[in-house]
Amino acid sequence: MRLFLSSYRFGAHYDRFAALVGDPGPVVIIPNACDAWPAAWAGAVASDRVPLRRAGFQPEILDLREYLGRTVELEKTLRRYPLIWVRGGNTFVLRAQFARSGADLVLRDLLAEDALAYAGYSAGACLLAPDLHGLESADDPAEVLPACGIEPRWDGLGLIDRPIVPHVDSPDTDPDGVCTALAARFRADHIPHWALTDDDAVIVDGENVEALLRHDDGP
Repeated sequence: MRLFLSSYRFGAHYDRFAALVGDPGPVVIIPNACDAWPAAWAGAVASDRVPLRRAGFQPEILDLREYLGRTVELEKTLRRYPLIWVRGGNTFVLRAQFARSGADLVLRDLLAEDALAYAGYSAGACLLAPDLHGLESADDPAEVLPACGIEPRWDGLGLIDRPIVPHVDSPDTDPDGVCTALAARFRADHIPHWALTDDDAVIVDGENVEALLRHDDGP
């Protein structure tokens, strides 16, 4: 299993990202964390295409809403790509769309086979935790029902052993400090977690897990 999980895109570790995923090639972007914000959806997609293209990748878009009830087709599509890129937005909305499309089950199988690498930032990284409790201070679970037609889920995909808190000490992406406050609460409650600034990343490569952190003062 190969995972590159960050607070914001490549963070300060593009070299480690490149070493994990291999030479630039096709990449599929999943932007469904933005499904509750239709006016911002196209701009969000464009904002991720640009840095990937500059790095030499050929990005294409995959909208999980087009695969509802088509899990077999979703698996076939994802197998065509060596890299999946899951952007930020609302983690609860993203979790719901993964569940509705069956992407949660498909992804586990593909990662277990090492059929592709997974890069996720912000919500795309938080999604992989055992559960999503605490993130309601940053992402609104109430956006799930109108956007997805189902109630929010509080389980993550469980592909990492602790929650990720993105945008810590990052005023550009967390201007109200809610993520920084959540990391402080987890730390005070002795909850193991990774608190990521926008420079940081967590890399999983098989059995090896490495947290590239500006500072590490959490359990």
